[in-house]
Amino acid sequence: MRSQALITILALAAAALIAGGHAVAAQAPLAGTAGAPARGAAAGPPRPSIVSKPIPFGTKRKREMAAYARRHYGIDSHLLRRPRVIVEHYTVNDSVQATFNTFAPDVADPELHELPGVCAHFVIGRDGHIHQFVSLKLMCRHTVGLNHTSIGIEHVGRSDRDVLGNARQLRASLELTAWLRCRYEIGSGNVIGHSESLSSPYHRERVARLRTQTHGDFKKQSMDVYRRKLRARPCS
Repeated sequence: MRSQALITILALAAAALIAGGHAVAAQAPLAGTAGAPARGAAAGPPRPSIVSKPIPFGTKRKREMAAYARRHYGIDSHLLRRPRVIVEHYTVNDSVQATFNTFAPDVADPELHELPGVCAHFVIGRDGHIHQFVSLKLMCRHTVGLNHTSIGIEHVGRSDRDVLGNARQLRASLELTAWLRCRYEIGSGNVIGHSESLSSPYHRERVARLRTQTHGDFKKQSMDVYRRKLRARPCS
Protein backbone atom coordinates (compact mmCIF):
# COMPACT_ATOMS: atom_id res chain seq x y z
CA MET A 1 0.00 0.00 0.00
CA ARG A 2 2.80 2.38 0.86
CA SER A 3 4.43 1.72 -2.54
CA GLN A 4 1.16 2.37 -4.33
CA ALA A 5 0.63 5.60 -2.41
CA LEU A 6 4.17 6.76 -3.25
CA ILE A 7 3.58 6.04 -6.95
CA THR A 8 0.34 8.05 -6.84
CA ILE A 9 2.06 11.02 -5.14
CA LEU A 10 4.89 11.01 -7.70
CA ALA A 11 2.40 10.85 -10.57
CA LEU A 12 0.47 13.82 -9.21
CA ALA A 13 3.70 15.82 -8.75
CA ALA A 14 4.76 15.09 -12.33
CA ALA A 15 1.38 16.20 -13.63
CA ALA A 16 1.66 19.44 -11.69
CA LEU A 17 5.12 20.12 -13.12
CA ILE A 18 3.89 19.50 -16.66
CA ALA A 19 0.91 21.79 -16.15
CA GLY A 20 3.16 24.47 -14.69
CA GLY A 21 5.50 24.17 -17.66
CA HIS A 22 2.59 24.74 -20.06
CA ALA A 23 1.53 27.81 -18.07
CA VAL A 24 5.02 29.30 -18.28
CA ALA A 25 5.24 28.54 -22.00
CA ALA A 26 1.87 30.20 -22.61
CA GLN A 27 3.00 33.40 -20.89
CA ALA A 28 6.50 33.56 -22.39
CA PRO A 29 5.60 35.48 -25.62
CA LEU A 30 4.27 38.39 -23.52
CA ALA A 31 7.81 39.11 -22.36
CA GLY A 32 8.62 40.43 -25.82
CA THR A 33 5.77 42.94 -25.97
CA ALA A 34 7.55 45.72 -24.06
CA GLY A 35 10.98 47.15 -24.76
CA ALA A 36 11.86 44.84 -27.65
CA PRO A 37 10.88 44.83 -31.35
CA ALA A 38 8.33 42.29 -32.47
CA ARG A 39 9.65 39.34 -34.48
CA GLY A 40 10.19 40.46 -38.06
CA ALA A 41 10.12 44.19 -37.20
CA ALA A 42 12.91 46.50 -38.37
CA ALA A 43 15.60 46.62 -35.70
CA GLY A 44 16.66 50.21 -36.44
CA PRO A 45 19.82 51.94 -35.24
CA PRO A 46 20.69 51.54 -31.55
CA ARG A 47 20.09 54.30 -29.03
CA PRO A 48 23.29 56.31 -28.72
CA SER A 49 24.78 57.27 -25.38
CA ILE A 50 22.86 60.29 -24.04
CA VAL A 51 23.68 62.36 -20.96
CA SER A 52 20.60 63.62 -19.11
CA LYS A 53 20.92 67.34 -18.34
CA PRO A 54 17.34 68.60 -17.90
CA ILE A 55 16.53 72.28 -17.90
CA PRO A 56 13.79 73.40 -15.48
CA PHE A 57 10.44 72.62 -17.11
CA GLY A 58 7.91 72.79 -14.30
CA THR A 59 4.21 73.54 -14.09
CA LYS A 60 4.54 77.23 -14.97
CA ARG A 61 6.60 76.55 -18.10
CA LYS A 62 4.19 73.80 -19.16
CA ARG A 63 1.23 76.18 -18.80
CA GLU A 64 3.09 78.76 -20.88
CA MET A 65 3.91 76.13 -23.51
CA ALA A 66 0.24 75.15 -23.72
CA ALA A 67 -0.77 78.83 -24.07
CA TYR A 68 1.86 79.26 -26.82
CA ALA A 69 0.54 76.17 -28.62
CA ARG A 70 -3.02 77.56 -28.47
CA ARG A 71 -1.94 80.89 -29.97
CA HIS A 72 0.28 79.51 -32.69
CA TYR A 73 -1.18 76.10 -33.55
CA GLY A 74 -4.68 75.89 -32.10
CA ILE A 75 -3.53 73.03 -29.84
CA ASP A 76 -4.51 73.13 -26.16
CA SER A 77 -1.57 71.12 -24.81
CA HIS A 78 2.11 71.32 -23.92
CA LEU A 79 2.70 67.72 -25.01
CA LEU A 80 4.63 66.62 -28.09
CA ARG A 81 2.33 63.77 -29.06
CA ARG A 82 3.72 62.47 -32.35
CA PRO A 83 6.78 64.21 -33.79
CA ARG A 84 6.93 64.23 -37.59
CA VAL A 85 9.97 66.48 -38.10
CA ILE A 86 13.52 66.71 -36.74
CA VAL A 87 15.11 70.17 -36.95
CA GLU A 88 18.88 70.62 -36.86
CA HIS A 89 20.34 73.86 -35.40
CA TYR A 90 23.68 75.24 -34.30
CA THR A 91 24.11 77.26 -31.11
CA VAL A 92 26.26 80.26 -32.14
CA ASN A 93 28.25 79.76 -28.93
CA ASP A 94 31.13 77.59 -27.78
CA SER A 95 29.88 75.10 -25.18
CA VAL A 96 27.09 72.87 -23.96
CA GLN A 97 27.02 74.80 -20.68
CA ALA A 98 26.54 78.13 -22.46
CA THR A 99 23.61 76.57 -24.32
CA PHE A 100 22.15 75.23 -21.07
CA ASN A 101 22.48 78.69 -19.51
CA THR A 102 20.53 80.17 -22.43
CA PHE A 103 17.70 77.64 -22.30
CA ALA A 104 17.32 77.06 -18.55
CA PRO A 105 15.82 80.44 -17.55
CA ASP A 106 12.12 80.68 -18.33
CA VAL A 107 12.24 84.23 -19.68
CA ALA A 108 10.83 85.85 -22.80
CA ASP A 109 13.19 85.48 -25.75
CA PRO A 110 14.93 88.64 -27.04
CA GLU A 111 13.76 88.08 -30.64
CA LEU A 112 10.00 87.43 -30.40
CA HIS A 113 9.43 88.38 -26.74
CA GLU A 114 7.26 85.37 -25.91
CA LEU A 115 7.02 82.79 -23.18
CA PRO A 116 7.99 80.10 -22.42
CA GLY A 117 11.72 80.49 -22.87
CA VAL A 118 13.32 78.96 -25.95
CA CYS A 119 14.88 75.49 -25.77
CA ALA A 120 15.83 72.38 -27.71
CA HIS A 121 15.44 68.73 -26.80
CA PHE A 122 19.11 67.85 -27.38
CA VAL A 123 22.48 69.54 -27.73
CA ILE A 124 25.59 67.87 -29.12
CA GLY A 125 28.97 69.12 -27.93
CA ARG A 126 32.06 69.53 -30.05
CA ASP A 127 33.46 66.44 -28.33
CA GLY A 128 30.56 64.34 -29.67
CA HIS A 129 28.75 63.97 -26.34
CA ILE A 130 24.96 64.12 -26.62
CA HIS A 131 23.03 65.92 -23.87
CA GLN A 132 19.26 65.81 -23.45
CA PHE A 133 17.75 69.01 -22.07
CA VAL A 134 14.01 68.34 -22.49
CA SER A 135 11.83 65.24 -22.44
CA LEU A 136 10.56 64.03 -25.80
CA LYS A 137 7.08 64.14 -24.29
CA LEU A 138 7.19 67.95 -24.20
CA MET A 139 6.96 70.63 -26.87
CA CYS A 140 10.00 72.87 -26.97
CA ARG A 141 10.33 76.33 -28.54
CA HIS A 142 13.06 76.01 -31.18
CA THR A 143 11.43 76.56 -34.61
CA VAL A 144 8.53 78.89 -35.37
CA GLY A 145 5.76 76.99 -37.13
CA LEU A 146 7.04 73.53 -36.19
CA ASN A 147 7.29 73.37 -32.40
CA HIS A 148 4.03 71.41 -32.23
CA THR A 149 5.42 68.49 -34.20
CA SER A 150 9.22 68.58 -34.13
CA ILE A 151 12.26 67.50 -32.15
CA GLY A 152 14.99 70.12 -31.90
CA ILE A 153 18.70 69.20 -31.97
CA GLU A 154 21.33 71.88 -31.30
CA HIS A 155 25.01 71.53 -32.19
CA VAL A 156 27.67 73.58 -30.42
CA GLY A 157 29.22 75.67 -33.15
CA ARG A 158 28.99 78.89 -35.12
CA SER A 159 28.34 77.67 -38.66
CA ASP A 160 27.21 74.72 -40.76
CA ARG A 161 30.87 74.16 -41.61
CA ASP A 162 31.81 73.96 -37.91
CA VAL A 163 29.47 71.00 -37.44
CA LEU A 164 29.91 69.20 -40.77
CA GLY A 165 33.69 69.52 -40.40
CA ASN A 166 33.83 68.02 -36.90
CA ALA A 167 33.94 64.23 -37.34
CA ARG A 168 33.05 63.34 -33.73
CA GLN A 169 30.18 65.81 -33.53
CA LEU A 170 28.79 64.86 -36.92
CA ARG A 171 28.97 61.15 -36.14
CA ALA A 172 27.07 61.68 -32.87
CA SER A 173 24.52 63.85 -34.64
CA LEU A 174 23.86 61.21 -37.27
CA GLU A 175 23.60 58.48 -34.62
CA LEU A 176 21.06 60.49 -32.61
CA THR A 177 19.03 61.60 -35.61
CA ALA A 178 18.95 58.11 -37.12
CA TRP A 179 17.76 56.62 -33.84
CA LEU A 180 15.04 59.27 -33.43
CA ARG A 181 13.78 59.16 -36.98
CA CYS A 182 13.51 55.37 -36.95
CA ARG A 183 11.90 55.35 -33.50
CA TYR A 184 9.20 57.81 -34.64
CA GLU A 185 9.06 56.69 -38.28
CA ILE A 186 10.15 60.08 -39.62
CA GLY A 187 11.23 60.13 -43.26
CA SER A 188 14.72 61.42 -44.01
CA GLY A 189 13.14 64.23 -46.06
CA ASN A 190 11.57 65.52 -42.85
CA VAL A 191 14.98 65.88 -41.21
CA ILE A 192 15.59 69.55 -41.97
CA GLY A 193 17.77 72.49 -41.11
CA HIS A 194 16.17 75.45 -39.37
CA SER A 195 16.51 77.48 -42.59
CA GLU A 196 14.23 74.96 -44.35
CA SER A 197 11.34 75.31 -41.90
CA LEU A 198 9.03 77.22 -44.24
CA SER A 199 9.18 74.46 -46.85
CA SER A 200 8.07 71.72 -44.42
CA PRO A 201 4.61 70.28 -45.16
CA TYR A 202 4.06 70.27 -41.39
CA HIS A 203 4.66 74.02 -41.00
CA ARG A 204 1.71 75.72 -39.30
CA GLU A 205 1.52 79.26 -37.94
CA ARG A 206 -1.65 81.11 -36.90
CA VAL A 207 0.09 84.41 -36.11
CA ALA A 208 0.24 86.27 -39.43
CA ARG A 209 3.44 88.26 -38.73
CA LEU A 210 5.36 85.02 -38.07
CA ARG A 211 4.28 83.00 -41.10
CA THR A 212 7.52 83.73 -42.95
CA GLN A 213 9.81 83.79 -39.89
CA THR A 214 12.81 81.44 -39.98
CA HIS A 215 16.57 81.34 -39.31
CA GLY A 216 19.63 80.79 -41.46
CA ASP A 217 21.25 77.83 -39.71
CA PHE A 218 21.78 74.60 -41.63
CA LYS A 219 20.99 75.71 -45.15
CA LYS A 220 19.63 73.30 -47.74
CA GLN A 221 23.04 72.72 -49.33
CA SER A 222 24.46 71.63 -45.96
CA MET A 223 21.40 69.53 -45.17
CA ASP A 224 21.61 67.76 -48.54
CA VAL A 225 25.07 66.56 -47.46
CA TYR A 226 23.72 65.63 -44.01
CA ARG A 227 20.71 63.74 -45.40
CA ARG A 228 22.91 61.71 -47.76
CA LYS A 229 24.95 60.58 -44.79
CA LEU A 230 21.79 59.90 -42.80
CA ARG A 231 20.35 57.65 -45.53
CA ALA A 232 23.43 55.44 -45.11
CA ARG A 233 21.94 54.58 -41.69
CA PRO A 234 18.61 52.98 -42.67
CA CYS A 235 15.91 51.84 -40.27
CA SER A 236 16.15 48.21 -41.35
